[in-house]
Amino acid sequence: MANVANVTWRAHWRLFLACGIMILSPFQYGIDFGMIGGLQAMVGFLKIFGHPSTKSVSGWNLSTERQQLISSLMTLGAFISSALAGVAAKWLGRRVCLVIACVTCCVANIIMMTTQNIGALYVGRLVIGLANGYFMTFSQLYIQESSTAEYRGLFLSGFQFFTSFGTLIGTIVDWATAKRPDKSSYLIPLGLIYVVPVIIAVGVFFVPESPRWLILQGRYEEGVKSLAWLRPDGFDVDAEAADIRSAIEREKETSGGVGMVDMFKNPVDRRRTMLAVGAVTLQAASGAMFIIAYKAYFLTMAQVENPFAMSNVLSTLGLVAIIANSIIIKRYGRRRVLLMTGLLICGVLQLIVAVVYDKHGRSRTTGKVVIALSAMYMFSYNGMIATYAWLAGGEIPTQRLRSHTFGLAAAVGFCGAWLTTFTAPYFINPESLNWGPRYGYIWFPSCVIAAAWVFFFLPEVKNRTLEEIDEMFQARLPARKFKTYKCVGVLAVDAETRKSIEEEKAIQVFQNEKVAAETSVAKE
Repeated sequence: MANVANVTWRAHWRLFLACGIMILSPFQYGIDFGMIGGLQAMVGFLKIFGHPSTKSVSGWNLSTERQQLISSLMTLGAFISSALAGVAAKWLGRRVCLVIACVTCCVANIIMMTTQNIGALYVGRLVIGLANGYFMTFSQLYIQESSTAEYRGLFLSGFQFFTSFGTLIGTIVDWATAKRPDKSSYLIPLGLIYVVPVIIAVGVFFVPESPRWLILQGRYEEGVKSLAWLRPDGFDVDAEAADIRSAIEREKETSGGVGMVDMFKNPVDRRRTMLAVGAVTLQAASGAMFIIAYKAYFLTMAQVENPFAMSNVLSTLGLVAIIANSIIIKRYGRRRVLLMTGLLICGVLQLIVAVVYDKHGRSRTTGKVVIALSAMYMFSYNGMIATYAWLAGGEIPTQRLRSHTFGLAAAVGFCGAWLTTFTAPYFINPESLNWGPRYGYIWFPSCVIAAAWVFFFLPEVKNRTLEEIDEMFQARLPARKFKTYKCVGVLAVDAETRKSIEEEKAIQVFQNEKVAAETSVAKE
């Protein structure tokens, strides 16, 4: 494959533009996730959808069931749409699916902003979840399939950065409007949801479709044109397109069809499917969804001073962690340093928070400890877990099954997030178990088990092309050997493919010239 290592990032400006539009998708998801937890602590929101309560600090509260459904129906919707992403991807491109997500998102927001009925609010949360599932799945597929190996990690770090940045924006707007006594306190944050879908819906018409998806559909010439737009001038597009087509054809010859069942038919595809699912699920296994979705409510119930402002601090630290991650990742392997270490740190921090709260109860001192350790948790999670979990889930699937496999991985990840957001109110709500920060007792063993899985099963594929990853899995390497393996098979096979392509081009040129000559004679 042509080498792009010596080409500056400025020469890749079209690739950065295309992936930059896609990276707005997690920003939208982050806004929703960061905002909804704050809404549940707003008096203006609780007056309409909650009830008076002497057990709550604000004097108002949500029932456990309503709190569960408001937070978890979004992730349930995302689970459904991600699980069916492979079916949609068979007929529709990445761009079309993102436009569908934009329209669905706006419809959901209209429902949420215009209703005072809890049932209609539930419907709005479910529908916006359907949109968010498409946003998170198809934007990442586009980045994985369009980026070079050199920049793929950077773009996926940016993907996680914008997720956290969106969460920060959502919590900042919540903080700014939380003291409003009427429903404008939550309508203003909800109004933000329209902005990003409009930008994405317009932006995708100015960038090409995923070249790998086009080649997989048999639209080879269109795939070459898409690749030529995404690569710098003078780049050997034919060579990369040949590599892609060769890998896809080789997979079809050795592995079989393209469908949901095919993900599990042979051992290689089954292994890659299970690894992709496991990698994405690491986010839920870390317990992060609990803190991200409920941090304002959680901090309020823990009697932390100024919980909305502290939520902003936690989200900002998450952003700083992602920037630090993008620096560290260039020097160290992602698997050992980032994922395993991050999971163990997050587990220990949640255990300490639980022990401190269990021993000392609600007090200002306990509140300060909760804030400090929660800040360290968010830094560790965003800096060592969040980015690579999605990145590994997108890199590992096979070329021909990428939509199905990554869709399944995203769906299982959202299912884990849904399980967390659905069950968390039982543990933290003062009208139920009232555990508060003691909820950390559950997540410590979960983090330890997840770290062990990473150590034994997840391979290191940093800076590998998707075709090289295919070769390593076909060689059935154990996880520990991926990092040092020298790929040779791709180049050898692609030489034949390139020769075939050149012959096809020569035939096409000859046919075009023949048609032109015949047309000229006819005119004379």
